[in-house]
Amino acid sequence: MERQQGSLSERKAALLRALVRHYIRTGEPVGSEALAAASGLHVSSATIRNDLAALEELGYLTQPHTSAGRAPTDLAYRLYVDMLPSRTKLRDAERRAIVTFFDEALADVDEILRGTTQLLSRLTRYASLAFAPSVGESSIVRSELIGLGSATLLLVVFGTGRVEKRVIEAPPGASEDVLERVSRTMMQAFRGKTLGEARVEAEERTKVASGDERVLLERAGEALRSMEDAPDSEHVVMGGVSNIASEEGFNRRDTLRQVYEALERESAMLGLLREAAAISPVSVSIGHENPIPGMWEASVVAAPYAAGGGTVGTIGVVGPMRMDYAAAISAVRAVADRLSAAVEALRT
Repeated sequence: MERQQGSLSERKAALLRALVRHYIRTGEPVGSEALAAASGLHVSSATIRNDLAALEELGYLTQPHTSAGRAPTDLAYRLYVDMLPSRTKLRDAERRAIVTFFDEALADVDEILRGTTQLLSRLTRYASLAFAPSVGESSIVRSELIGLGSATLLLVVFGTGRVEKRVIEAPPGASEDVLERVSRTMMQAFRGKTLGEARVEAEERTKVASGDERVLLERAGEALRSMEDAPDSEHVVMGGVSNIASEEGFNRRDTLRQVYEALERESAMLGLLREAAAISPVSVSIGHENPIPGMWEASVVAAPYAAGGGTVGTIGVVGPMRMDYAAAISAVRAVADRLSAAVEALRT
């Protein structure tokens, strides 16, 4: 007697899993004889044909041609992904590539995100994307003045890991003690505030300061205003988009065009990545589960990265529905974990 696995019997679930694996590997519809060999269930081809017909009737399979085998639908891919182990080990080469990348000295989250998308696209051979948040509403975790000879550098680090720098002119003859005193004042006064709030704080403290301290605070306030006024918004960083053109899973020109057009719609991609940020540890959107019609022939595997106890942004990959889900999920999850650690390190 067949045992049930969800809405399917254990045997039908095993057949479906074997069929999806076979189709991901070959891209060809799978017949009952090939499935009998691949499934290892030791049942007759006639039994498999009956089960395949039942799975087709339930919406898990489609038969592209009357004489051909079956191909999985969105529903089959979803069940296959849901049946994957919660964690799959990375290959040694992938692990080394991730460790090597994050061991390098990277000082800014935008730089890290650009490198991360390139890393993910190399690991998976799919297009990759990352959600880079705006600094406008981000809180400041560190700010300091650093002497550079005749000039002074204002360094501001945000909770997202973003780093902003501005060179300000120190008053002639300003001592190191004054510079350090103003730097300590800013560190305490600006922490936890947005750019706008920190600028107002600097302006208020300017009113009660005097001498070189007043000048430094005034110029720091001007630098903060320049950060506010600089063009800045949430944006998507992409890498390896050219991988899509060579991806066999996108076997129609109109599918490729639709995916490319969807990727170019930054506001739509931002929405997709924001939704994925709410799902931890990994979000998998398959075919029509994607909110963007142009992505209905694609799948998106994404994961949030975090720092300071909260989600900062999202990274992920875009590929065909017959992507290697286990490998993609492992790579995205591992990179998101290391990215979270890297962003946390920037905050300290």
